[in-house]
Amino acid sequence: MEDKLFGSINIYKSKGMTSHDVVSVLRRLTGEKQIGHTGTLDPFAEGVLPVCIGKATRLIEYMADDKAYIGTVQFGKSTTTYDTEGEIVKTSDKKVTLADVEKALENFKGEIEQFPPIYSAIKVKGKKLYEYARKGEEVEIKPRKVTINDLRIKSFDEESQILELYIDCSKGTYIRSIANDLGDVLGVGGYLIKLIRTKAGYFTLERSISLDDLKTKEDVKNNLIYPLEYLDYPRYELNEEERNKISHGISIKIHSHEVEYIILTHGGKIAAVTQVQGGKSVLAKVFI
Repeated sequence: MEDKLFGSINIYKSKGMTSHDVVSVLRRLTGEKQIGHTGTLDPFAEGVLPVCIGKATRLIEYMADDKAYIGTVQFGKSTTTYDTEGEIVKTSDKKVTLADVEKALENFKGEIEQFPPIYSAIKVKGKKLYEYARKGEEVEIKPRKVTINDLRIKSFDEESQILELYIDCSKGTYIRSIANDLGDVLGVGGYLIKLIRTKAGYFTLERSISLDDLKTKEDVKNNLIYPLEYLDYPRYELNEEERNKISHGISIKIHSHEVEYIILTHGGKIAAVTQVQGGKSVLAKVFI
């Protein structure tokens, strides 16, 4: 049997809240301990935060993880954290033009390497980077490859030197690093003053809901999105005999090309996630 609450909810995380805060509120509202989000948003940031509830947490690894953001960059200063939370470490009176910005942005399209901010939760030798930073300890930070699918200027005010960007990118991209690195390329410094995540895989800003609009467990239940809506994999409907085998962890024959994953369904409900190898299912997760 599936959990009474089984699915994901598209939360709009407000600035100042942590992703953990969101999970804590939903646990209090639902009484459900099995809750997890699909990609941390810094307290400084706001926007889309998909949260899985019940056994849907077991599906997080199969969810699309591309992201999109609107980031606002202030040129003329750099900070330790690459955003408004840090100390100013460099200033410049030089003004850049729209043409300067357009040219510099060409360095940030496609597959790029970026250094994560020292004030981030990435672990090196078992410790988070910000733990080293807070203690003033030096640590080697290695660049990471990320992919920028789309990078566009939404607006640029040459007087205030404030740039608004739309960024569609792969998982693990640090928009703070783009702001900082863009400022370095332009020779004036730059830091992020606002960040809104507008998309996380299937989940979009337009369809998100604020925690303030969730007052009861029933409110959460009414806004749950069933996993079949957001899992983008081929599907195979089980007959009764196949369903019984799957429920006991027994492989079944599937006439399909070998694919990364197939969603097995029964009666229009998710029954399992499987791979196909040699014409047989290799079960990854079972929900019946």
